Amino acid sequence: MPQGPPARTVGARLRDAREKRGVSLRQIANSTRISVMSLEALERSDLSRLPGGIFTRSFIRAYAQEVGLDPDRTIQDFIAELPAEAATATVRPAALEDGEKLESDRKAVATAFRLLLVSVPIVGLFMYYTSRPQLEIESAPSAAVESLAVPDPVASPPEPTASPREAGMAVPAAGVPVTDLTMQMAPRATCWVSVNADGERVFSGLMAAGEKHAVTAREQIVVNVGDAGAFEYTLNGRPGRALGAPGEVVSKRITLSNFSEFLAP
Repeated sequence: MPQGPPARTVGARLRDAREKRGVSLRQIANSTRISVMSLEALERSDLSRLPGGIFTRSFIRAYAQEVGLDPDRTIQDFIAELPAEAATATVRPAALEDGEKLESDRKAVATAFRLLLVSVPIVGLFMYYTSRPQLEIESAPSAAVESLAVPDPVASPPEPTASPREAGMAVPAAGVPVTDLTMQMAPRATCWVSVNADGERVFSGLMAAGEKHAVTAREQIVVNVGDAGAFEYTLNGRPGRALGAPGEVVSKRITLSNFSEFLAP
């Protein structure tokens, strides 16, 4: 039985649609904030030149919208034509997010265990002192009463403890230890952004120039950006440093311990 011609790849269909519209790769790169190199790799279906996972799918969606193709159908066709090893690589970001969530859960359990160790002695002391007979309290020696007296305000102050900065904690400008993270995203040009807060996806999509979105986390923020040069942000109200060069795809993990490394000098 004769067979028809082989189906065109998604990359070839994207290129044909672009050429029919008379649009150059540079024009699409300017409107989508995706580098020309990545767009060329899409048209050649060269997976080795693409970031993979949700990044590649977002690139295809943006390209398809620019040339008038159905974005969802184009992504489905792209996934269908992936070889087995590439399909495995496509789900890698989800596995990474699961690992981050597991790490976050382990930290939460460890924190709860430390709180339990601290609270047990306190509860024990409280029960001991509240259960002592009233007679014993009244007959206690005067020295014991004196030991509970409020210290003399003119007495020498206690020795200072280590500051939060000496203890390795991130400290904002006001000198108060950081207990959570707030990122205000405000790109100066359109770019694709995906953000996880404490292991949970809280935002994913294209952000236009001037658009703002705030994300808060207790322990860590993982941000994936399709154009690091266009991405601007603040951390806890302070300007953040550039995450990379224009057109560069980056993934950064911001935590309470490395918070200060992402602040602008």
